[in-house]
Amino acid sequence: MNTNLYGVLILAVSVCFIMALKGLSSPKSARRGNLIGAAGAFVATDLVFWAPGMTHQHKWWILGAIGFGVVVGVPAARKIQMTQMPQLVALFNGVGGGAAALVAIVEYLKLGSGASTAEVVATVFTVIVGCISFSGSIVTFLKLQEIMTTRPVVFPGGRFVIAGTLLGTLGAAEWVIHSMGNTSLAVMAVLALLFGVLFVLPVGGADVPIVISLLNAFTGLTVAASGYVLQSTLLIVAGTLVGASGTILTRLMAAAMGRSLFGTLFGAFTAKPQAAVEGGEARSVKSGSPDDVAILLNYAQRVVIVPGFGLAVAQAQHTVRELADLLTSKGVDVAYGIHPVAGRMPGHMNVLLAEANVPYEQLVEMDEVNPTFPQTDVVLVVGANDVVNPAAKTTPGCPIYGMPILDVASAGNVIFLKRSMRPGFAGIENELLYDPKTTLLFGDAKDSLTKVVSALKAL
Repeated sequence: MNTNLYGVLILAVSVCFIMALKGLSSPKSARRGNLIGAAGAFVATDLVFWAPGMTHQHKWWILGAIGFGVVVGVPAARKIQMTQMPQLVALFNGVGGGAAALVAIVEYLKLGSGASTAEVVATVFTVIVGCISFSGSIVTFLKLQEIMTTRPVVFPGGRFVIAGTLLGTLGAAEWVIHSMGNTSLAVMAVLALLFGVLFVLPVGGADVPIVISLLNAFTGLTVAASGYVLQSTLLIVAGTLVGASGTILTRLMAAAMGRSLFGTLFGAFTAKPQAAVEGGEARSVKSGSPDDVAILLNYAQRVVIVPGFGLAVAQAQHTVRELADLLTSKGVDVAYGIHPVAGRMPGHMNVLLAEANVPYEQLVEMDEVNPTFPQTDVVLVVGANDVVNPAAKTTPGCPIYGMPILDVASAGNVIFLKRSMRPGFAGIENELLYDPKTTLLFGDAKDSLTKVVSALKAL
């Protein structure tokens, strides 16, 4: 391929990636942004086959890798449930970081003693951050899948072990730069993998979305650094965009949680132990029937629906949209209160409701909806718990303390749709469930909402 044409196509792909990010900044243009980004990625992949120095043998290896990726990735993406999307994102992100680290290692071994200091430094950075992203993402996946506990995992002297592992990784990095040896590189990679695990273990379930975003930024930086090692402009551009956007999102989400990023990641080491709640199941709550809920909704003037992970589990987004449309037809003012970290990943609720074609205008962010709760007759909490838990304001030392919440307690009536009295993802009890103004409707969210819709139609 002509060198000038090759350069122009690289520029065009870079523009596509930038336009894709711009499109993803709004739900209205997100689909178009995704298509533009996919088109750019397709062209970028095709350009690899025309890169200088590409041989037929290289092309067959690349085609084999693409084929393997298609066989594994397409069925996984098609069969994955919305509730498992965060786990898939975590795995894909980890694979990206691990792949970048492996590519850098292979290139380092290929260059051998002929590698320049700059190339070695870039390799060291890529391997360290890529390994951290890989192992950290695996732990995040285990937490999201609830294969391991979602609570912060801390142990005596944990902070010193983490700091020692980080110092050891940096020491091994200096060893690699000065010795350019394979042993030092292997030691550094192992220490970086260990640090990635220790880095994520202290993070509680409520903070997992922030870690996903942070590790995504790590992967982007890793890809950019590997692009320098491989002298690939496309990798540098794509990695920089992912790293920058991931960093900005991480800072925004940490602010939404009401504390510093450092406190989010390592606050478990300074948190005060929480006393176990004795006899929690024996405490009385007010439960209701679908007919009771329908009557409350029918005579309300304003209703706010707060979606959570339980809505995704029950696949009840279409039913809740039907309920909202029915209330709107009766003259009720309906809005959806969206917390920045509701669900298990950034924007989880927005994607879920968009799937049901919920009007974007009805989605109201936390800062805008909170002042309206005192004038709200009924708040319908569907599968959410931590993002409305008053403990975030009243219980210092608890895993979510300091996190801004949706102030649903100031509404006239609160209805919780829950399967059981089990605590939320953060593992702490919600005192709002025992408030006299709170009514609990137990059962599967979709089934409960269907019954409420039928009862509301009969009124």
